Amino acid sequence: MMFPALFLMAAPVFHKDIEPLLQKHCQQCHRAGEAAPMPLTTYEQVRPWAKAIRQAVVQGTMPPWHADPSVGKFANDSRLAPAEIESIRQWVDNGAPRGRSSDAPRPVRFASGWNIGQPDAIFEMPVDFEIPAKGDIDYIHFAVPTNFTEDRWIQSMEVRPGNRANVHHIGVYLRRKGSTWLPQVKAGGEGTPLRDRLTGRSAIDEHFAMYLPGYGGEILADGQARKIPAGAELIFQLHYISTGKPARDRSRIGFVFAKQPVRELIHTVPVGDPAIVIPPGDPEYKSRANFFVSMPLRVLGIAPHMHLRGKSFACDSILPDKSRQALLSIPKYDRNWQRRYLLADPPSLPKGSWIQCRAVFDNSPNNPWNPDPAATVRWGDQTRDEMMVGYVDVALPPDAQPERFYSRPK
Repeated sequence: MMFPALFLMAAPVFHKDIEPLLQKHCQQCHRAGEAAPMPLTTYEQVRPWAKAIRQAVVQGTMPPWHADPSVGKFANDSRLAPAEIESIRQWVDNGAPRGRSSDAPRPVRFASGWNIGQPDAIFEMPVDFEIPAKGDIDYIHFAVPTNFTEDRWIQSMEVRPGNRANVHHIGVYLRRKGSTWLPQVKAGGEGTPLRDRLTGRSAIDEHFAMYLPGYGGEILADGQARKIPAGAELIFQLHYISTGKPARDRSRIGFVFAKQPVRELIHTVPVGDPAIVIPPGDPEYKSRANFFVSMPLRVLGIAPHMHLRGKSFACDSILPDKSRQALLSIPKYDRNWQRRYLLADPPSLPKGSWIQCRAVFDNSPNNPWNPDPAATVRWGDQTRDEMMVGYVDVALPPDAQPERFYSRPK
């Protein structure tokens, strides 16, 4: 007598079937000390959340992934396969059985406090920053010397907030020797609040690393690295939010040095529209930004960034013959999960191409996140303001110079 394959398969159990899925898709965030609200590293931790896990994976809200599956393929696509979703659904519907402990996979060994492994070098803010209980907080800047006497190549790096509840995001920049940017921000000094933070900044003051909610560390392939020139300083730029009670923070960044010869220099290009002016009540305000490709490169990934009114985001490449390739489309932008989308097959762009980012904002009363539909909204630091920028990671020749890379066509 023939039986359908479904009846011949053993019902899923935790240690054999479910625990490997959690290790692969969930434990990067769902473990002690990370951003997720509860750890999912043992059966005792997972069992009380079984029904909630089932609902999240069936609805597709977890693991979080917002890229349109019909546009591009991504190396870090965190979505569960249909068979994996079905396995979790069956496990919960059958009472979430533990199974045999002997079938459990080996626990994943994470470096304590780091997603990139143990760093070769760690730099942190020189002092704690005291966060007020109430009110808006201007961007705070710290300058941290690297004391590197020679150029250093970085293959992996990670920005770690000291206080996740109060840190909205962190940008880490390189201030090279000879830079006139932020002269009031002294190395090793107290945190400096600034609104006018772009005066004097040039192409040599590079946007180097970041922390955003849902944004993990960066681990590059062998032969790829970012470069910190000798004598450069790290500028920590922090956006804090008040939560009703005083707090403090001392954030840091960790580096793993490249051990292989460097074939590609990795660089982040901010492609943004600082001239946005979103009218009151506008449900479909469109913004666009372009970046000229002045030397051959490969596009590795895109990290969109908007605030509460962000509705959708897309990024394309435009070749010199005007042909267009869609790189990323996010039809429903979620500011709570801002991440880098790594292209599975990075396209090569010749000189004379363009990278274009497009965004749509919803400033209407129908947007549940909108703090004030009656406001005219412009680019600004605070969450009630808006930003539109795609941080595009590109691969360049290892001897590429920022001054040449940021040249524009006449």
